[in-house]
Amino acid sequence: MEPVFIVLLIALLEYLTFGGLVARARATYGVQAPATTGDPTFERIYRVQQNTLENLVVFVPAIWIFGLYVDPLWASGLGVLFVVGRAVYAAAYIKAADKRGPGAALTGLTNGVLVIGALVGVVIGLL
Repeated sequence: MEPVFIVLLIALLEYLTFGGLVARARATYGVQAPATTGDPTFERIYRVQQNTLENLVVFVPAIWIFGLYVDPLWASGLGVLFVVGRAVYAAAYIKAADKRGPGAALTGLTNGVLVIGALVGVVIGLL
């Protein structure tokens, strides 16, 4: 399970990095907490962080269960795709909101495979 844990920790580091980008954007664009609106660039950076958090809620348990019941190497490989998908999403969305599609699709596909695979693995484990 160590490869799964490494990928999980990398995903969490990526999320923390997005949080740092939000903090820097607050200072750059003069958006004082608790405000979450103001400059459009700030808002896109903030949405990257929030959307990543929303996806981590699915990703973390799914990769863990997939790793336990299916295969830790496959789980970690899919986890790398998640991390890459989030990076692609962030880079594109920060530039222009309408460019976020490919990163969002890669993230969603990865989470879907992890959830369905984990569910199948658990059900087979019951049988």
